Amino acid sequence: MTDAVQRDQEGPPAAVPPAHVRIFGAPDSSRAFAIRDFLSRSLVPYEWVALDSASARLIPGLSGLDDPQLPLCEFPDGSRLVAATVEGVAQQLGWIRKPRLKTYDVSIYGGGPAGLSAAVYAASEGLRTILVERQAIGGQAGSSSLIENYLGFPQGISGADLAERARQQAVRFGAEILRLREGVHAIFVDNGIRVDLADGTQLTARANICATGIAWRRLGLANEDRLLGAGLFYGAGASEAPMCGGETVYVVGGGNSAGQAAMHLSAYAGQVVMLVRGNRLADTLSDYLVRKIVASPTIRVVTNCEVVGVDGDRSLAQITVRDRTSGKASTLATHHMFVCIGGLPHTEWARDTAIVRDAAGYIVTGSDLLGDAGSHTPWPLSRPPFHLETNVPGSFAAGDVRHDSIKRVASAVGEGAMAVAFVHKYLSMS
Repeated sequence: MTDAVQRDQEGPPAAVPPAHVRIFGAPDSSRAFAIRDFLSRSLVPYEWVALDSASARLIPGLSGLDDPQLPLCEFPDGSRLVAATVEGVAQQLGWIRKPRLKTYDVSIYGGGPAGLSAAVYAASEGLRTILVERQAIGGQAGSSSLIENYLGFPQGISGADLAERARQQAVRFGAEILRLREGVHAIFVDNGIRVDLADGTQLTARANICATGIAWRRLGLANEDRLLGAGLFYGAGASEAPMCGGETVYVVGGGNSAGQAAMHLSAYAGQVVMLVRGNRLADTLSDYLVRKIVASPTIRVVTNCEVVGVDGDRSLAQITVRDRTSGKASTLATHHMFVCIGGLPHTEWARDTAIVRDAAGYIVTGSDLLGDAGSHTPWPLSRPPFHLETNVPGSFAAGDVRHDSIKRVASAVGEGAMAVAFVHKYLSMS
């Protein structure tokens, strides 16, 4: 059993241990980035070894940078994983598991602040609880380098650290957590929910909470998919910041996520340029972040502009930025661009169900079901829906995925706890 798995029982280590995993790969490998990002967000220490043509040939069994065995991972027990993937690394760490029970009281989909909060409160109150997360624990908040306006942390806390603390708390109370698992089809039958996971596993629960959050909004540009993870990143890029030493890097967006990313990157990069679509940073950014950014000598803010092109061979080499007033476009050389332009709700799973979503794809709950947002599907019971209940009784939504929610960590945590209170009410009535 690795130290990473032992944390489930023992809590966080008192000091940062030596690297658990060594990752070898080409500097522009998007697959290597995905592994680094996953381990960074999971608080697993690692060592990144960026290879060049000469050093790659010195590793036994490798023919060069284009060898299909890359990226290669080495683990503390001496084992190696070639052609490594996030799923393979998680399997090696002992994190890929099957559900232990046939039926649960509540299943929670999404491991961000809302889902983790729901898992803590449900498990602590004796409900048979399982949480399913398709990526790293923490959701979008888990990629934040520093959350400074969350109650109780006057010096701030990283999103990954906050998420890991919540995960350990949920596990200590008895919640099961399935990482790198995703629901692909859901049906509501027999006063419960039955979900088919992507790996073929079927999960059944008497009630469920959807806390699947939002996915980063894409720029929608040519070459975007090809360069993703190879110089073009979504979110704060916590694992990439140390690789930006002395460079000019670009952060796209004007919200809190973009501001946090800029501040984090400014500790490493030579200069950070924020590219903001609006006219004023203060229109979309919290005041405390505006003051920090204005005071930073290494951050420059360019407003009223948009990125209209990205290009490069194996990795990002340049971006094209257009002034929204004059229409003039400029080509700028860079190897790192971080995009934080908001997101879209992760609700594709609901497309074949009766779950009501608004025009933007957010899940409609509570009294909103009785108004315009839910007018096409009537509420089926004589009692009114609970505040966070969807139009399917016993199915709840919490956090950013919910229609008209407040996009803050604190409100997501509160909604997760509140959803569990309504689950109790529902189960007592069914």
